[in-house]
Amino acid sequence: MSEDFELNAVARDDLGKGASRRLRRLADQVPAIIYGGKKNPVSISISLKELKKHLESEAFFSHIISLSVDGKKAENVILKDLQRHPAKGFPMHADFLRVSKSTKLQTSVPLHFINEDKADGIKLQGGKVVHSMVQLEVSCLPADLPEFIEVDLIDAKIGDTLHISDLKLPKGVVSVALSHGPDHDLPVVSVNKPKGAAEDTEGEGEEGSEEGGDA
Repeated sequence: MSEDFELNAVARDDLGKGASRRLRRLADQVPAIIYGGKKNPVSISISLKELKKHLESEAFFSHIISLSVDGKKAENVILKDLQRHPAKGFPMHADFLRVSKSTKLQTSVPLHFINEDKADGIKLQGGKVVHSMVQLEVSCLPADLPEFIEVDLIDAKIGDTLHISDLKLPKGVVSVALSHGPDHDLPVVSVNKPKGAAEDTEGEGEEGSEEGGDA
């Protein structure tokens, strides 16, 4: 992994919706919680400015974060959930899950679709790419957690559909869905016919039939 993320937090005892609103409005702080492992959950607050800066990096959403509370020894966590303001988009609350180097974790990793502009089914045949997923839930040790998973469409043709089983996952990383059996091999992306292609084909068929009839 190419980046290291560090966050500093402050423990808080003033809980509830009113307290959270005051934090955001008066102190430019984001309420959050740390949970998981063998320790009790801890309510914390994080600098809005610091959190927003980290959120600019996609890797922050699928990366081990070193989180320190009140200056104490940092814990390894991942960002498990983030609530944003529905209209303005700023972070309103964050959930951090403790992780252990020796224990597998489950989290979602973003999918990066590459070579969409180079695939024959898209570039030459005018196929339309339809994404059924933009992230994949995986299980792995923290050290094996990828920042993203590539989905290569270079060989995609019209009518093709790539499923989870078609993805090349890094060593040590498994799909949570596939671990439940082949019935959970869901579609990830497909290349559909361009709009109007079916109608054009049918029209050509009809014209051919009429010409054949006149003969």
